[in-house]
Amino acid sequence: MTRRELAMGSVTFLAVIVFGLFSATWVERHYTGATAAEMPSSSSACVSMDGSWKNWVWANVPALSPKCE
Repeated sequence: MTRRELAMGSVTFLAVIVFGLFSATWVERHYTGATAAEMPSSSSACVSMDGSWKNWVWANVPALSPKCE
């Protein structure tokens, strides 16, 4: 391995790490703000009589959620 190859590999590795950190920060800020605005603060996630989810904006759903009253 030449010094040029080592330098290019190091720069590429560093760039991937830096862009990964920036994208993770952006995704967390973007989805946290959207979720807080969409989800009502007074009620929590629950399962209605027909089996559909209420007050849950995420794609994944919590297991063993309570029934809606």
